[in-house]
Amino acid sequence: MGEVRKLQKKLRQIENLEIKISHSLTPEERVKISRKAELRTRLADLLLQLCGPQQTLEIVGEGKQGKMKRQVHSDATSEPHPLHSPSATKIPKIPKGQTEQTAQQEKTTSLKETSREKGSKDEAERQVKAGNGGKESEPRPARINTSPEEDQDAEFTSLKASWEKAKFRLRSLEGHSDIITCVVAVDNLVISGSRDTTIKVWHVPTATEQRNLGGHTGGVTCLAVPPSEYCRRLACDLSLGEKEWFILSGSADCCVKIWALSTGQCVKSVYTFNAVTALCFVPEGHGYIITGSDGGKVQAWSWQTMENCQSINAHEEAVTSLQAQGPLVFSASAEGGVSVWEGLCSDRQPLRLLHHWDAAVTGCAGQGGRLTLSPRGDRLFVAYGTSSLRILNWRTGTVFRLANHSSIAGVTDCVHQTEGLLIGSCYDLANGESMLNLFSLPRCRYLTSLTCADTPRILSFAAWLTGSGGHRWVTGGRDLTVWEQLPSSGKQRGDITAKRDCRLDVTPMESEGLTGDEDSDDYSDDDGVDEEDHTSQNAAETGLSSWLRCVLQESEVIEGVGTE
Repeated sequence: MGEVRKLQKKLRQIENLEIKISHSLTPEERVKISRKAELRTRLADLLLQLCGPQQTLEIVGEGKQGKMKRQVHSDATSEPHPLHSPSATKIPKIPKGQTEQTAQQEKTTSLKETSREKGSKDEAERQVKAGNGGKESEPRPARINTSPEEDQDAEFTSLKASWEKAKFRLRSLEGHSDIITCVVAVDNLVISGSRDTTIKVWHVPTATEQRNLGGHTGGVTCLAVPPSEYCRRLACDLSLGEKEWFILSGSADCCVKIWALSTGQCVKSVYTFNAVTALCFVPEGHGYIITGSDGGKVQAWSWQTMENCQSINAHEEAVTSLQAQGPLVFSASAEGGVSVWEGLCSDRQPLRLLHHWDAAVTGCAGQGGRLTLSPRGDRLFVAYGTSSLRILNWRTGTVFRLANHSSIAGVTDCVHQTEGLLIGSCYDLANGESMLNLFSLPRCRYLTSLTCADTPRILSFAAWLTGSGGHRWVTGGRDLTVWEQLPSSGKQRGDITAKRDCRLDVTPMESEGLTGDEDSDDYSDDDGVDEEDHTSQNAAETGLSSWLRCVLQESEVIEGVGTE
């Protein structure tokens, strides 16, 4: 297991190096990247050995054989499960102290009573028939009482069957010259932010670029869309149409900008004095923009005036995710901590801390990943760069772990909710396969996995429904890709494969007092680790996650080139 983890660590380092701009790679880094195929082969072989011959899983996708077959090889004998045991005639037991003769008498008496009941029932039916003029009465449909659990199971079975037949058409949106770090959707438009410092607006039905929003001097790290009522207020103040939409963007150049989508113009901008790594909008009072920085600071800004209302040293390391749910704000940081804030509608102190859970509770210590959040009621879904998702009850601090990959070589970069679905991205370090795992809400039951052979690692995700009710998603990373759901009844072939992995059919497991788990990629012993591991260790000392570090560092490179 130790060698497996070291190989995982090296492959993660290579993935982070590949995110860097090619011209900034050193010769040593290029050599490390050249070993990727070799390390993947070694890791795949070791994982196969760890699985062993005891259990073989065959997962089949679409078509007539679209079912999962499972074979278990074991020398040990096991009793049949009571739900799957063959039917048999039940032999009644004679109670202790009762003779066989007495039992036979009771049995005869019971048969007589049954016969009398049957005779009474037949007589009642004859009377009903006579009352209907000799006609047979129509049989009444049997009334079936089902429990809420049975109804939910039936609904889940139907939903699972429909997603097993899912078809999606994939389309690439080409125009960015670097990693796509963030995506949002408005109507039929997709807005993408990239490390190349630009923000692009795409018309999805035609897959064309509508606008290129240039103005940041550093990589764009985050985007947000204010609610429509706040857009209307600002549009009125700026004498723009009442249907105007605005987009918020944050960048490593320490700026937050507000863009009008109809014109592509930057209507407001503020310098935050810190590289902006996350932002969200709080629809309370006149509205607030909440930003997170690379140093762990959380700040609140007035939507109307862009004045700073509050600055809080909230986290020890970079803020990697900010999400709003009504008046609540959830922040996560690279050190593994999660904080919950309440919006107070006050111009002096808009935010008040409700809860803070450190890495010892969340179990995200030392992961080296970029924590992303998706809130739902009392629960927070947390993706943190490993093979599982965390489900945190932010009121009690209870944590559950939800399997998002069947192998410890899986990496989860983002998590999203849409129309009763929980969607987690997954990237396999061993074979380079990228997929989306679908779970039903609210019980987080596994539905299916969607994958395409050519899909690169997914770093950002957005979703919405079309006018016909179909799903439309967009994923960002090395490429910007639109996933368009096709009618399941049509003859068109989709570009994706839907398959189920029975190893994900598990109930979320409760985990208490975690300081890390089998997914951890941070090791104290350096025995057997060559010098390429020390590069990653030095990078970790900056207090930034490796992915975020690449975004900020390369943004500085671009900014420096532009100013020379």
